[in-house]
Amino acid sequence: MSKAINILDNFINEFKDTYTKKEVVYESGLVGDIKKVQDKLLNEKFLPSRQLEGILKKQIRRARYPMEVAITGQFSAGKSTFLNALLSRNILPTGITPVTSKVNFINYGEEYKLKITYYSGAHEYAPIEAIADFTDQRQDEMQDIKYLTLYAPMDILKEISFVDTPGLNSQSQSDTDTTRKVLRDVGGIIWLTLIDNAGKKSEADILDEYMAHFKDKTLCVLNQKDKFSQEQIETTTNYVKEKFAKYFAQVTPISAKMALDSRAHHKSVLIENSVEKVLKEFKTELNENLDCTSLEFFRQRYDEFQKQIKEIKYQDITSNMKLLHDSNIQEVLDFIEHTIRPKAQESKEYAIKKDLKGICDILIKEYQTIIGVYDALSNILKDCENDVVEALDNIHKKYSKELFTIYNSLETIMEKMAHETYKNIKRKKAYRFEESQGGFLKSEKIEKIEYETYWIDADNIYKNLFYDDQKIDKMFKRSIKLLKNIELNTDEAFREVYRTIKSEVAKWQEPYELIRKHREIASDLEFSNTRHFAAKVYENVLRSYHRAILENISALRKKFAYFNGAFHTLIFKLLKQQLLILNSKYKNQKTFIKKNLLDLLFNIQEKIKYLQS
Repeated sequence: MSKAINILDNFINEFKDTYTKKEVVYESGLVGDIKKVQDKLLNEKFLPSRQLEGILKKQIRRARYPMEVAITGQFSAGKSTFLNALLSRNILPTGITPVTSKVNFINYGEEYKLKITYYSGAHEYAPIEAIADFTDQRQDEMQDIKYLTLYAPMDILKEISFVDTPGLNSQSQSDTDTTRKVLRDVGGIIWLTLIDNAGKKSEADILDEYMAHFKDKTLCVLNQKDKFSQEQIETTTNYVKEKFAKYFAQVTPISAKMALDSRAHHKSVLIENSVEKVLKEFKTELNENLDCTSLEFFRQRYDEFQKQIKEIKYQDITSNMKLLHDSNIQEVLDFIEHTIRPKAQESKEYAIKKDLKGICDILIKEYQTIIGVYDALSNILKDCENDVVEALDNIHKKYSKELFTIYNSLETIMEKMAHETYKNIKRKKAYRFEESQGGFLKSEKIEKIEYETYWIDADNIYKNLFYDDQKIDKMFKRSIKLLKNIELNTDEAFREVYRTIKSEVAKWQEPYELIRKHREIASDLEFSNTRHFAAKVYENVLRSYHRAILENISALRKKFAYFNGAFHTLIFKLLKQQLLILNSKYKNQKTFIKKNLLDLLFNIQEKIKYLQS
């Protein structure tokens, strides 16, 4: 019993798993909203394309991607040094001449590495130390590189992705265009300028051309404050705030050099650098001592490493912290955290939802294109329906009239046959024998009695109707010929009805056999099915019309074949049969002959009416 219950429980559970609709629980926030849209748009019934699947996954990655902050400004403003200060490491190359000619994305990664992406779509990886080889605009071979991505295991990069741009006064228009596109798409912008260049006309012209629409997400950083007095710094800062108020949400003077020096000597940074260095040395020496059975070869270096870590932990960082404070870099980080981040999240959510709506609008438009294909065919068939009904009515009217003419001709033939039959009713003497009773004592006797009777001269009727002038025969042949012409004409009329439908459908078919989607995200299979439907329109649509026409033609042919084979012989045989009956049954009453003659003509007429119907 328990075994049976277990089997039943398993069946119930399997049934629930298979047929119970499971409610999908989505994570809260923007990613959950995107997944809801994704699940609906990628439903199998819509036959979604791979491109649509890819772009929806890209939107999820975009929602999860850290906030992007672009570093831009005029060349030689110290962008690379400033970024190095934010990252606490000399990663990006710096120099007197402008060297950053590519967009550098600085993202979080488990290890330091450099990814080079080419315009061809190919990419390769290189050590982070090689970044200078791929950013110097003075090298001609750099033109094939689209952008660089630098990965670093830094906590700040888990939430912020920095974008180092070529700048807006580049000698290369393509670099300027690239920078302008980056500024439009990122969540925040840091405009970096040298404090002694701030407010110059050349900078004002660039700001007016490229930065007029980005105030809410832009911080102006005045670099190299360490070269000026506090009074000069305050004067310049206030001047920029007033003159460029429409371009910047905030103006902050900093010293990127002081910040980099301070952050580079931060305990956590020093420890991280020491760990990285000792690991690299260990790997090198291990490769040189592959046959070793212990780690004694590295003991001395490891002891030195432990000593360095201890010294770092207990060193006085008072002066370092003062240097960091005086650099004012924290004000930049606060602006990123409290001003750029909230607006960037709001802006990203708005942009993604706008893009999702755009995707839905594209799909709706593409599906409307497909629906329009079938609607166009439906409208053609509806329009053809009225024409077909009208054409069939005209066929019925036209050939019904011609058949009625033939019927009248046959009635004339019947009247002639009746008249000829009546003319050949003749009298003749006949005799019959009856017993007559004699008188008393007289015996009975047989008497021959003469009387007058009627008979129909069938031979003369046949002779006059069918053999002498052959008028009846000619009338029959003319009627049969007319019937044949009607058969051929109705056949062609029905075929013309089908050709009308086929012609209109062919006009519809031609452009849609090669229909293609207008946007990549649209369904390939839906458009393929539409092309296939258009190519097979005879099988899908026309065949039923064609079959109906052919069936009507076949039915008419059978009736006309019956006409053609039966007309002459049917009436001739019917006349002969009825005349024999009349002659055998009614030999003595002319009134009976007249009555049955009328019945004969009525029977022939009914036969004709049946054939006509």
